[in-house]
Amino acid sequence: MKKFTTVVIALILFVATSIGQVLSPLVAKSKNLDYAKLAQIDTLLNDYVKNNWLVGASTIIVKDNQVVYYKGHGFADRTTKKPMDPNSIFRIMSQTKAITSLAVLQLFEKGKIGLDQAVGDFIPTFYKQSVLKDYNAADTTYTTVSAKRNITIRDLLTHTSGIDYAAIGSEKMKAIYAKAGMPSGLGKVNATLLEHMKVLGTLPLVHQPGERFTYGLNSDLLGCIVEIVSGMSLEAYCHKYIFDPMGMKDTYFNVPSSKANRLPRVYTEDSNNNIIEWAPTFRNIDPNYPLIPTTYFSGGAGLSSSAFDYAIFLQMILNGGKYNGKQIISPRTAELMVSPQLDFKYEGLNDFGLGFAITSEKAANLNARNKGSFSWGGYYGTTYWADPKEKLICLIMTQHTPNSHTGFQAKIENIIYGSLIK
Repeated sequence: MKKFTTVVIALILFVATSIGQVLSPLVAKSKNLDYAKLAQIDTLLNDYVKNNWLVGASTIIVKDNQVVYYKGHGFADRTTKKPMDPNSIFRIMSQTKAITSLAVLQLFEKGKIGLDQAVGDFIPTFYKQSVLKDYNAADTTYTTVSAKRNITIRDLLTHTSGIDYAAIGSEKMKAIYAKAGMPSGLGKVNATLLEHMKVLGTLPLVHQPGERFTYGLNSDLLGCIVEIVSGMSLEAYCHKYIFDPMGMKDTYFNVPSSKANRLPRVYTEDSNNNIIEWAPTFRNIDPNYPLIPTTYFSGGAGLSSSAFDYAIFLQMILNGGKYNGKQIISPRTAELMVSPQLDFKYEGLNDFGLGFAITSEKAANLNARNKGSFSWGGYYGTTYWADPKEKLICLIMTQHTPNSHTGFQAKIENIIYGSLIK
């Protein structure tokens, strides 16, 4: 009888642990939150919508492995007054990068990729690269010097390779990339991902490898390497080894037509900061790109997802790489992802890990987030952070850029931390 009781207790503990690792979209009350204070989020966002500073947003908060707040405010479509469903599917743009980083680190765990391995081992055009020296804007000609070393996988994960961004990078490199036909990764792309990445290897770096942080096409290149090493498309790889095992049912490179109605409209602003709808030709990005079939999978910007789905991904990292009873990455690799990697600070205060910005001690002393919180966002107005100390996750999802009233994100953060109780 005693043995039977022990087995039953062990089984109950196992089930409880397993359940605790899986998020439910149903909101549960937390004893560690003051909900009267947390309700200030509703007041804040409703005021922003009322003042025409924001069309709509979806916000999710996870505390101690349970969803404690999950609401939509404003509209998914301002013209039709369609309410913002909290479970909308957003174009998450650069939030794709951390997921691509995860795919790379899974292959690292299998011994197929080394963090300090030369990118040229996978795509030979990245051997013996050059670095931009002088640039003539009049005819887009330039001179170069030799790179002091080959760029590595770690350089790509930390955006220190010297690769810049097409469309949104520095003026010099935008022109050089445009002349070479280098895409930003979205929309209709001619040629394959590998063909474009081979060309990228022949173009100059904007600085010496490891010299500084430059946001660029690093994650697109990482996605290409995942395809080379795995023998699968990045889309197929992510579904098989990331999305399906964790139950991320609303994350796609190609959003199914059956879920098209869950995509909010995309908005921007005119010269007077009035909100207008994003036109199909604006900045050469058709906002319908998630519904346009593609085989060019941008590891830096191609995914669409819901706030809840992405919270699952972040919860897995907080869980030490485990979710839904499956070890997606090892605890040590999950720790590496959110560990500072640079000898200098990213943007003055914070650190940068293998796919995330990391809140430094100095930054934590000046703001609400705790040291070690990891974060990033997306071009169309999505943002997130996860705080390991508080076991806290928050995503604020909009489809509005540029937005002259982005202060609501910091205000929501302050409200959340002001609502925490012990």
